[in-house]
Formats: sequence, C-alpha cells, structure tokens
Amino acid sequence: MAELAGDLVGQLADHLSQLPPPQAAQVIARVLDPDTGVLGGITHLVATGSVFAKDQAERGVLPAEVWLALGRASNELHEITLDLDEHKTTLQHVGTQPATTAAKPPAPAPLVVRRHR
Repeated sequence: MAELAGDLVGQLADHLSQLPPPQAAQVIARVLDPDTGVLGGITHLVATGSVFAKDQAERGVLPAEVWLALGRASNELHEITLDLDEHKTTLQHVGTQPATTAAKPPAPAPLVVRRHR
C-alpha cells in the first residue's frame, strides 16, 4: 500500500512538472490544502504513527526514540502545513487568472529564506 502511495505521489510530481503554470498552481493549492490535500493527509498519517509508536514504546516494543522522532516529524509537518496554508489563496488565484499576452512579463520577485529557530 505504501509503495502504491509513493508511486502515485511520484506520478503527480511528474505530471505537475508538465502542466502550464495556472494549472500547476491549482494542483499545488489542492495538494497543500491542510484538510483535504496530500500534505494534510501525510501530516495526519505521521501524527497517527506517533500515537501508535507512543503506545508501543510504553509497552517496550519500540524504543522511545522512534516515538519522539515521529512526534517531532508530526509537529514540524503541522507547522509547515500552517505556513503553506497562508499561500493557498494566492496559488488558487494564480490558477484561475486567464492567460494574457502581456507586452512585458512581470519582474521576478526576490527570494527570501525564512529560518525557524
């Protein structure tokens, strides 16, 4: 089952790279949706795995480090999901704009890297 999911995500990534920008933006917005998107689903899966690992760690079946690692991953994915959700509306808007033949393309925006501490 996990192999199939990985294959589907890989196919989606391959397909995404071939889409025109407006359609790609729509797909990205759907994938990033915290409630119904792939990222939200993976975040939920990792959180559920953390609960499972905690139970197993308390029984001595798994090392506590497994539970702690899954808990950290779950928390970080949740934070990432929240950060990206801020941009979902922008991606949806880009995905619904009609194609125009602009005389001059818009200037690219400088990229900024945010660091979480």
